[in-house]
Amino acid sequence: EAGRLAFADRERYLADPDFVAVPQAGLIAPDYLAARSQLIDPQRSHGPARAGEPDGVQLSAWGRDQSPELPSTSHLVAFDRDGRAASMTSSVEDAFGSRIMVRGFLLNNQMTDFSFLPEQDGAPVANRIQPGKRPRSAMSPTLVLDQQGQVQMAVGSPGGSLIIHYVAQALLGLLEWRLDPQAAANLPHYGSRNGPTELEQGRTPESVIQGLKARGHEIVLSEQTSGLQGVQRNAGGWFGAADPRREGRVLGR
Repeated sequence: EAGRLAFADRERYLADPDFVAVPQAGLIAPDYLAARSQLIDPQRSHGPARAGEPDGVQLSAWGRDQSPELPSTSHLVAFDRDGRAASMTSSVEDAFGSRIMVRGFLLNNQMTDFSFLPEQDGAPVANRIQPGKRPRSAMSPTLVLDQQGQVQMAVGSPGGSLIIHYVAQALLGLLEWRLDPQAAANLPHYGSRNGPTELEQGRTPESVIQGLKARGHEIVLSEQTSGLQGVQRNAGGWFGAADPRREGRVLGR
């Protein structure tokens, strides 16, 4: 349900900040988040959510984004012996990208990250195509720092717009549930991109599916092949994890 609300705001307001005044402070303001959270009813699905109105923006000023955000992405994380870290997501957007190869490299097809509709009901879409504009992306390479500014964790995943759920779920497992990185990567996936409730096929008990349906959820089962990669600092050194759903590996020396 939180995913529905987040995606409703995302598809309305997020775009290249050089072209659009993204209400970043308003979207993460504690009062705004508290008000949005009150829309969540554990006993009944909200259904498709309406974008909110954070400080500094009117809902009617922007149309709703329509972009497919195709999943053909890779991710890696790395730490060196001095604790310096990298978390990098790279995408060609669609399988074989733009189908054009230059000096051995496939060029990406990132244009599909733009909205396919420039306006809705007369209002411009924030993520519409414009010359020189960067398309919005769901890629979420993440570093987690402690109070002293030292990197404690690095995590990220491929997976199209589901990357947002994959990374958020991994962080929830690591930071709130105190799981180790591999256990966090192994968790069954679930979420909503402000449409149906999406559950990982073959890893969700039938009792959970029926319980959600009884609460008004429209259920879609899919493979959800994340490729989470993560490294966490611990007292003995580093703990790495690779998503069992893909071909990732953990290496160190």
